[in-house]
Amino acid sequence: MKNLREMKTILVVDDNQELRDALTEYLGRSEFHVLTASGGEEMWEHFHRAEPNLIILDIMMPGDDGLTLCRQIRQRSNVPIIMLTAVTDEIDRIAGLEIGADDYITKTFSPRELLARIKALLRRTQPAQGETVAHRLQFSGWTCDLIKRRLISPNGEVIPLSGADFNLISLMLEKPHQLLSRDDIARCIWGRDADPFERGIDVQISRLRKHLHDEERSLILTIRNKGYMLASDVHIV
Repeated sequence: MKNLREMKTILVVDDNQELRDALTEYLGRSEFHVLTASGGEEMWEHFHRAEPNLIILDIMMPGDDGLTLCRQIRQRSNVPIIMLTAVTDEIDRIAGLEIGADDYITKTFSPRELLARIKALLRRTQPAQGETVAHRLQFSGWTCDLIKRRLISPNGEVIPLSGADFNLISLMLEKPHQLLSRDDIARCIWGRDADPFERGIDVQISRLRKHLHDEERSLILTIRNKGYMLASDVHIV
């Protein structure tokens, strides 16, 4: 049994009391420290006091909805965020990814699936202990700071990255000039193969292109019906 200091803290934000209680019990059995909030005001209290390792955020809530709260969180932090959505709300799912959520899961989820998503996301957003990696990579005038998880533009503008943004650019920097299939990208970002109708990958590519001011799509190439490619040499600095 881990003590509290060793546990990862999960913040669950949902106006459904039964769901909050169920997730508290289930995730607690998996040795997570779980905090819950019914809305934005309570969420911010926990956020500033506890500095959670991951946030589970319902989209549909009274007052400030999940999309509004996700946008506000991203202005302050790169903490991993999983959005809870209704089954048919593709527009909301896409909107969540566009503003920086790292993953989403529908409210028909099984607790085991959610737990797997949480563990996978925490693994991908936190370097393994003792892991030695280059601190900075440079490409086409841009610098990616692998420790602080941010991009630095050629003119010095600092751009923080969400977990999904960071995983995607890291994959591309690891394999420049190589075709990355949609499955390659989905496994890197979410730990699973791409759904044939999944638009989330296109959203993540679009977000990264915006970060890189790649309006002409000359840095991240689209290889029709195959995937994407970073068209740049990469150097350790």
